[in-house]
Amino acid sequence: MPKVCHVLSRKGSHVLTISPNATVLDAALLMNEHKVGALVVTQANRVVGIVTERDVLQRVVAQRLDPAQARIANVMTVDVICCEPDCSLDDARNIFMSRRVRHLPIVDPRGALVGMVSIGDVNAHDLNGAQRTIHYLHEYLYGQQQ
Repeated sequence: MPKVCHVLSRKGSHVLTISPNATVLDAALLMNEHKVGALVVTQANRVVGIVTERDVLQRVVAQRLDPAQARIANVMTVDVICCEPDCSLDDARNIFMSRRVRHLPIVDPRGALVGMVSIGDVNAHDLNGAQRTIHYLHEYLYGQQQ
């Protein structure tokens, strides 16, 4: 059964993080620079929150806060669900659907951040597996073509 660690092994374990003391402007610039939709908020390599594009829209833009003054600690989502690398992809999919989130921080058994997967990462993993299956079935049915 495929696990989160299989996705991490393909995409890598680098995670963009930010301090709860940083400004929302810092977060927005970092997300734009790296073309990502979320940053894990950490203190001492422990997950204390997550800040997403949705958080910025709902808690900063819609509230008309100054992003250069607003602190991440005041706008981040603090109820962050995490999973361990041996979590199955089926369980990760269920988390994405039931919690209506797009990003899932991965922590080791001690709670240290080791990676992050998105719903897009899981979908890409599934698509890659389906493409391999199609290729193998095609070879089986029609013989290996040069």
